[in-house]
Amino acid sequence: MSAPTYNPDTTDIDRIHSAVKREKEDVAAGQGPAPMWIMFICMIVAIIAGGQLGPMAGGFSFETSNPFALAKAIDTRPGGGGEGAALDPFQTAMKKGASAYGVCMGCHQASGTGVPGTFPPLANSDWVKGGTERIIRVVLNGLAGELTVNGAPFHNPTGMPAQGALSNKDIAAVLTFVRNSWGNEGTMVTEEMVAAIRKTESARTTQWTSAELAPFADKNAPGEIPAGPGATVAPAAAEAAPAAK
Repeated sequence: MSAPTYNPDTTDIDRIHSAVKREKEDVAAGQGPAPMWIMFICMIVAIIAGGQLGPMAGGFSFETSNPFALAKAIDTRPGGGGEGAALDPFQTAMKKGASAYGVCMGCHQASGTGVPGTFPPLANSDWVKGGTERIIRVVLNGLAGELTVNGAPFHNPTGMPAQGALSNKDIAAVLTFVRNSWGNEGTMVTEEMVAAIRKTESARTTQWTSAELAPFADKNAPGEIPAGPGATVAPAAAEAAPAAK
């Protein structure tokens, strides 16, 4: 009788362990993930509850951060659609013009005093306090060459660049601001006035010279002035007066 043959185990131990590692752990009873249908029902309930809670709590609005507020907030910014929309046109233009003046500040300075010999002042300037036609034309098409402001000469090789890319409303606002700041007091400039001059000079592509603008020194652009100095119509805020009982 022959001796038994020894057959060693050739199984790859690492391969067996890898297979074991791939097996998912047993989850204890009651700790498994919730079924999808339960999650779906919870989402529907949350949406319906939110829709009911909103009106009961006073409603939600982009105009207020408090959803439980009983009174609706009012947007008081100019043009915001609330009480701000009825602000005096002159005061609205002054606020907008103060912001738009940033375009002019680099040359004419925050104080409106300009730079002697190069950039003329806007404060107490005979050009600013004169007629509105001349200053509107300056902003729309620019100004080049020698000029005299308050008796002092000014010369800038490149002159003032045209600002015609600005809207009529922005130009009107900044001119109203300039004509009523730093001690100046002048009539309001409206976008209708700017639009009229823009249309009249629509074919012009070059800067003005001081001599060309001389005929417009004391002329005012056509159009009614709704508020402020020299107003020709009643401000919007004062149009509706309560009837006496």
